[in-house]
Amino acid sequence: MWEYLLLGGGYAFAAVIQPGPLQAFMLASVTRVGWKRTLPAALAPIVSDGPIILGVVFLLGWLPEGWTGWLRAAGGVFLLYLAWSSFRQWQGGPVEAAEEDKPPRTLLQAVVVNLLNPAPYLAWSLVLGPALVEAWGQSPGFGIALLAAFYGILTLGNALVIVAFGATGYLDPKTRHNLILVSAVFLAGLGVFQLWKGLAGR
Repeated sequence: MWEYLLLGGGYAFAAVIQPGPLQAFMLASVTRVGWKRTLPAALAPIVSDGPIILGVVFLLGWLPEGWTGWLRAAGGVFLLYLAWSSFRQWQGGPVEAAEEDKPPRTLLQAVVVNLLNPAPYLAWSLVLGPALVEAWGQSPGFGIALLAAFYGILTLGNALVIVAFGATGYLDPKTRHNLILVSAVFLAGLGVFQLWKGLAGR
């Protein structure tokens, strides 16, 4: 079970730290309407990912035996790519966070932003989906543990980011810069592990 808790929680931590459409919209929303009205946006991934998870798991169920291992290996390569991208971003030095012109003011708008973001589709197709199928095959409790770790850390992390934006105006650029390096290390470790698991299962 610890393997799936680490994968879900580690990937969620990296997703919170990495700049993306949802993070940019949350920041812009805080500056416009305040952190209290923006806080429900932290739940957007839980609401929007349901159809994505069901679709991916359904498709994985139709794949021939052995393909899950290849997908896990591909997911490992994808995580290593994300780690390298994060490291390159960290090398560029601290930068101020950018604002969006039209932030979402409701949970529904945040859900739409997340549905239009390619990251959840890649994550569930290459990383979390194959791991969920494998975990559920061992024990439904393992699958639930992966989901709980991922969405627990993701929701709590997004909420903390929103509150931090509201309390300080912005996260300190140097702090964000250092956290990006931490997320790069997390992603690299998860990528190597996923690649090894995928190839070992062949």
